[in-house]
Amino acid sequence: MEYAIYGAGSLGIVLAAYLAKNGERFDVVDRNPRSVKALNENGAIVRGKADFCQKVNAVLDTDTTKKYDIVFLLTKQLGNRETVLKISKFLSEDGVICTLQNGLPEQEIAEIIGADRTFGAAVGWGATRLDAGVSELTSEPEKESLSFGLGSYGNGDKAKLDEIARILGVMGHVDIEDNFIGARWVKLLINSAFSGMSAVCGDTFGAVAENKESRKVVQRVIKECIDVANAAGIKIEPIQGKDVVKLLDYKGALKKKISFMIIPLAIKKHRLLKASMLQDIEKGVPCEIDSINGIVCGFGKKYGVATPFNDKVVDIIHSIEKGEDKPSFDNIAQFADLF
Repeated sequence: MEYAIYGAGSLGIVLAAYLAKNGERFDVVDRNPRSVKALNENGAIVRGKADFCQKVNAVLDTDTTKKYDIVFLLTKQLGNRETVLKISKFLSEDGVICTLQNGLPEQEIAEIIGADRTFGAAVGWGATRLDAGVSELTSEPEKESLSFGLGSYGNGDKAKLDEIARILGVMGHVDIEDNFIGARWVKLLINSAFSGMSAVCGDTFGAVAENKESRKVVQRVIKECIDVANAAGIKIEPIQGKDVVKLLDYKGALKKKISFMIIPLAIKKHRLLKASMLQDIEKGVPCEIDSINGIVCGFGKKYGVATPFNDKVVDIIHSIEKGEDKPSFDNIAQFADLF
């Protein structure tokens, strides 16, 4: 099967490097000429927790002439409809898209190409783009940490699903999820809590978890995500062998205290991760807050569950994007009235 990675951002660079390192043949397709040039001239460069460079073949999306059976989508969700419409033009007749984006992007993709041609993978690791073609892996490089929760949005072709699992398995551990929405939701929970607060505070996941004041907010964001999922009838799946609900949900004071103590340990392998939303803010471009915490808020309204902490994260990020605030631990004071 012919396949491509669409999007040479932080995750796309790392995935491409790992796949090429292990002998996979594919194209990296991107809309940025500078990224394409850097990848073709210098290869896909990984720094941080891993350190290697791998030759890849990159092509501008306006220049590609192939028809791909599988396209791995790794762009931001902003403008997703236009992106998917563009990709659909270089999909084979029964070609599929596997989105590795944050949030819950499968529904919009399915509206364009059909549910049975839509697959998704929740990515359990993180990276920071340093430059065109250069990305820093910020999660531990063990196969268990480099995980993917894979599923089909509709009744997808099993041969395609198996091939997607094989490809992603070249890099990390792949779980094929029968309860795909549950696998998506656990990643949404992690992103809402840690990416959201990383962007609010202007620091890494580890720093947000260690600071006791920001950790209090993280804990409440997680609790809202769990409560909303319960109200929506969504069973949140474990991630990397850890049952997040069992570890971090609480009803009484004792379990709440234990949950609070566990949070820094739960994120330890990803403590150096810097939220992609924070990276976008630092570049002065819009971030995906409405597709992450905003999704939790939307589900909360639909199912009658209050989400004041997620709502406040969204409000603060929008204020930062407007230049009215800046990423800082000082922003934690804005949550004080919610406790």
